[in-house]
Amino acid sequence: MTSLEQATSAFVAARPRLFGIAYRMLSSAAEAEDVVQETWLRWQKADHSAVVNPAAFLALITTRLAINVAESARSRRETYIGPWLPEPIDTSNDPTVGAEREEALELAVLLLLERLTPTQRAAYILREAFLYSYPEIAEILRLSPANVRQLVSRSRKHLTAERHESIDKVEHRRLLTVFIAAAQTGNVNALEELFAEDVVSSSDGNGMRGSARFPLLGIARVAKFVAAYAPRFWPGADLAWVEANGRAAVLVPRPGNKVTLLAIDGSPKGIHHLMWIVTPVKLEAFLGAELGR
Repeated sequence: MTSLEQATSAFVAARPRLFGIAYRMLSSAAEAEDVVQETWLRWQKADHSAVVNPAAFLALITTRLAINVAESARSRRETYIGPWLPEPIDTSNDPTVGAEREEALELAVLLLLERLTPTQRAAYILREAFLYSYPEIAEILRLSPANVRQLVSRSRKHLTAERHESIDKVEHRRLLTVFIAAAQTGNVNALEELFAEDVVSSSDGNGMRGSARFPLLGIARVAKFVAAYAPRFWPGADLAWVEANGRAAVLVPRPGNKVTLLAIDGSPKGIHHLMWIVTPVKLEAFLGAELGR
């Protein structure tokens, strides 16, 4: 095997992890793919004979590139119209995401990670989702192991304080199923019983017609909003169940060949977050799904 073939083989083997790191950092499959492609270009130009551990070297490049993109993404999202939600991934068909632990993959967790600085996010993801050692992360981030420990600890405490008690995938799907039944009938009382006290409804449409420009907060307000839209949103919709970021979600067809993806964040207390993703570019991974599946 030639040197180029060995380098290519090393990159292909590492690619699922590289994408997993970049996606968790950026909450965007498109941006993650761009980062992985740039990593490949830099890897082609590298002195392969001087690289002792290709996988570690590639992870280093990918993480540093993702940090740079994350820092610029913050300013770009300031011009986003309405609530911003992560781009969902079809984890039922995408081995590049399912190849690693599901830590830091759920949509609700990706939203929480956005509150961390890019460096904090990188430290947490490398440690918690990919089990890198503190010295390895320190080399990637150009920090001391002690500083990395502090970053991970603070990030973990922040996320633990903000995250709700988890429910398993079966209960998650049951909760979403019951919600859809109540939403289709516009039953306000049934909806209110499903919601946690801090429930939020967010529509990611980037200004598209029919998407709410502001998040809706509170049991009564969210229930009334869902019930009000029932007559025009649900009738005739041939729903498709999909797996978005490791959890059940639903594709809802809309007039004009448009689709909304509905995902939830739930706990034993009920639904905390309704996430309606309308922006077409964020649904490309699901547009080929068969409706009614």
